[in-house]
Amino acid sequence: MKDPDQSTETTVAELLTTSLQSNTGSDPDIRALACDVLTKEGNAVLALRDRIDQSFVEACNAILACKGRVVVCGIGKSGHIANKIAATLASTGTAAFFVHAAEASHGDLGMIRHDDVVIAISYSGESDELKNMLPTMRHMGNTLITLTGNALSTLATAATFNVDVSVDVEACPLGLAPTSSTTATLAMGDAMAIAILQKRGFSADDFALTHPAGALGKRLLLHVADVMVSGPDVPQVHRDETLKNALYVMNTGKLGFLVIVDEQQALVGVFSDGDLRRALESDPDLGSTTISQVMTPGGQSISLNNLAVDALRKMEQYQIYALPVLDENSRVCGALNLHSLFRAGVV
Repeated sequence: MKDPDQSTETTVAELLTTSLQSNTGSDPDIRALACDVLTKEGNAVLALRDRIDQSFVEACNAILACKGRVVVCGIGKSGHIANKIAATLASTGTAAFFVHAAEASHGDLGMIRHDDVVIAISYSGESDELKNMLPTMRHMGNTLITLTGNALSTLATAATFNVDVSVDVEACPLGLAPTSSTTATLAMGDAMAIAILQKRGFSADDFALTHPAGALGKRLLLHVADVMVSGPDVPQVHRDETLKNALYVMNTGKLGFLVIVDEQQALVGVFSDGDLRRALESDPDLGSTTISQVMTPGGQSISLNNLAVDALRKMEQYQIYALPVLDENSRVCGALNLHSLFRAGVV
């Protein structure tokens, strides 16, 4: 006869094992469901390629020709998509902003001017808040571009150009949550923004101007003059300075190297930690040896008008960590090291 406690323990263990097996077995089902969502949304996006028609082209041309701003409107999930499309347009060279359709009829229509292009986003094409904007836009003569899933809807038929973003099926099994439709609309907005970017000739330099805080912006906008130290902070001495005094200046300069100049402030050479190690091998007299005797003559330098990223490239190329900076007359006016570039976010 089994011990009752042993029987109970066995039952609990069996239940835990069954529960764990059940949970583990549900993982493939979750993966399959997720893959089904991605398949449906991916198919919805791929189907958009057949919608790149003349209406799409004319809509893009209208944005390119716009003398005012591009105002993107929507509500609900479409409003979130509209906000993102407006942000993408703005960051790629098109003056664009988002207006919430519900706020538009309560005063925000005043943000729209007669020479603006309006992009209205509504999958059904029947959003009341957007339809309420139509009389004002007709009165002002705005070009209206709609992104809808119903070409026969009120908004689509009122539009100057309607772009079809209809989908065969939502990824939501209930067919209720906007999923495939919002993904398709966002992708179509990206297609418009990037096509316009390329037609406009928008470059990486232009992109940097709208993203000055980003890594790309810092690489394309920051110049050596923006990150270098100058004036008394430059660790420099004349070539006839003693090694002892030069080492003091080098230590207080905190850049890890020393710039050696002549009477006209022209670059004569540089002195680094490596130069110091090599100099000490000969056991020099610190008080009588001049810096010109142990420096690296000439050395690498960079112009203050160069981009900071050019300084980084030069450091990498010559495997050095600091550079003197020269002005338009080839005179030393500053210095920088790798840490300067790190602090500026260039690296």
